[in-house]
Amino acid sequence: MFDTTTSSQSLVKTARFRLLHFFKESFALHPLLTLVGIANVLVLLAALVGIIVDHRIITGMPAWVKPAKFAISISIYSFTLLWLLSFIKGHRRLVSLVANATAVIMVVEMVIIVGQVIRGTTSHFNNSTPLDRMLFLIMAGFISLAFVMGIVAAILLLLQRQPDRAFAWSLRLGMVITLVGMAVAFLMTTGPTPAQLKVLRDGGHPSAIGAHSVGVPDGGPGLPFVGWSTEGGDLRIPHFVGLHALQVLPLFWWLFLRRSRLLRDGHRVALVWTISVGYLGVVGLLTWQALRAQPLIAPDAYTLNAFVILISAVVLAVVVIVLHAHTKRKTLIESL
Repeated sequence: MFDTTTSSQSLVKTARFRLLHFFKESFALHPLLTLVGIANVLVLLAALVGIIVDHRIITGMPAWVKPAKFAISISIYSFTLLWLLSFIKGHRRLVSLVANATAVIMVVEMVIIVGQVIRGTTSHFNNSTPLDRMLFLIMAGFISLAFVMGIVAAILLLLQRQPDRAFAWSLRLGMVITLVGMAVAFLMTTGPTPAQLKVLRDGGHPSAIGAHSVGVPDGGPGLPFVGWSTEGGDLRIPHFVGLHALQVLPLFWWLFLRRSRLLRDGHRVALVWTISVGYLGVVGLLTWQALRAQPLIAPDAYTLNAFVILISAVVLAVVVIVLHAHTKRKTLIESL
């Protein structure tokens, strides 16, 4: 009789072994980026303590929520990038450049974010004092460099051959869509909001230049923890969704395509492309919704119709690909 307890213990041991092997290998190849990923787990724990003991409010949220969110994001991105870079053979200098530069960038970002929280002020868009403005410009410059490093990683992935083409495309397209998600953040910094512009025209000095929200001030009513506006548009939403394509698309391959016997290689590649295009469409749709000052939780008819059309097109494409694969398999069996 099959012992489920023994099987579960075996799976846990295997997963633990693979995780330890990943960390050892990552530390041997890219120690700085590995340490940054681990350090941000510790920053997250400290920030959670800060949320409990420090009751200050900054831009409508508990002061330590932003460091907690960024610690989660940086840790996930660091470990995912380490995993992704492990599939690139050769180009050692470029791979090391991407890993080390990204590590330094993330350290600078987190130091400024935590430092500004300690000072009791915001890090992003802060124009209150010359120091605040300079710190935000440093952050913007370093994030632009992270975007460039992402482009380098995407190019290396495009040049790298993998035995499983569907998996290779899940990595490549995941990285490309992640770059699109990064690029959405630039929309937050393109210039002053209408309210900020009015202050400038009146000869005043706005405390912020740029914003996450569209149509409403930052710091208003928002969703728990993430803080996404419930009264206006919020560009953090497509930014967030786009950034996580790098995890979602390989996960799709792993869950549905890794051991599929029904689908040929070409069909699996077609499915990865279909889901990727649909995912990119969602990022575009969320950006369009945010730029129209529309809350995520209150979509209008145009947004809903666009979403239904997008999902329907993706589902139809998936059905066509699967049916084509089934027909090909049936024809092959009958010909034997």
